[in-house]
Amino acid sequence: MRLLLIALTILATLTTSHPTYAQPLWMRLPPTPTLPKPETSGTAPINGVRIWYAEFGHGTPVILAHGGMANSDYWGLQIPVLAAHYLVIVLDSRGHGRSSRTNTPIGYDLMASDVLGLMDYLHVSKAALIGWSDGAIIGLDIAIHHPDRLTRLFAFAANSDPSGVKDVSKSPVFTAYLQRASEEYARLSPTPTQYKAFRANIENMWATEPHFTDAQLSHIKVPTWIADGDHDEAIKRENTDHMSATIPNSSELILPGVSHFAFLQDPVMFNESLLHFLSTDDGARIQQ
Repeated sequence: MRLLLIALTILATLTTSHPTYAQPLWMRLPPTPTLPKPETSGTAPINGVRIWYAEFGHGTPVILAHGGMANSDYWGLQIPVLAAHYLVIVLDSRGHGRSSRTNTPIGYDLMASDVLGLMDYLHVSKAALIGWSDGAIIGLDIAIHHPDRLTRLFAFAANSDPSGVKDVSKSPVFTAYLQRASEEYARLSPTPTQYKAFRANIENMWATEPHFTDAQLSHIKVPTWIADGDHDEAIKRENTDHMSATIPNSSELILPGVSHFAFLQDPVMFNESLLHFLSTDDGARIQQ
């Protein structure tokens, strides 16, 4: 019995000496947040569809553009922090979330036109834009073709060409995200039974767009940060580095220990980065 007690004591010591480490942040997909109550919300008739939008806070306008297959709820952890200082505008891209779509193929130029149309609808002449993934590509599209509409651009997890995208089918996190996206589409979309066609459209867009040339990137004058997580499962780091090196006077920010979903995985770090980005000398000032 004494030998058994000694053995159990040694086993317990070894167990407590070598704890099981928690799963790294970049391997997690935290729950989709809930949006706070907006100051105003509604749908705007833009380019033949109804674009859902919401506004929070007051001050200099900041637009948040979400990623492909997602919706504005994904910004739920950023909005309260930013809305304390800025007028925050979120929108569901066409076909995404609460916004409608038509049979017209969805592409980045068209979604960028939708953002500009919403700005006109809300009487916003210029704004800072914070984009994630497809939302960041939309921001780059606007910076290239309509630079007068942006004060600043924070492009997180963008790619300038389809060659800059990894094989996301190998990622358990991205696979879980796509499964969640299908469930959210059924719950939010005005066409809840059309997910299969919607996903086929978006996946075709990912495979064929964008094609921003070095000449286009090198003529961007909008103050720009190119950002990503150091464990992004969707975007190749060399494409991120290339965009930052090609866009004049841009800054590159690589957030540690997070992935394509950094704003969910470490919202404190992500939000601090956004506040710093927005409050720099050549950007929108925090309203005191």
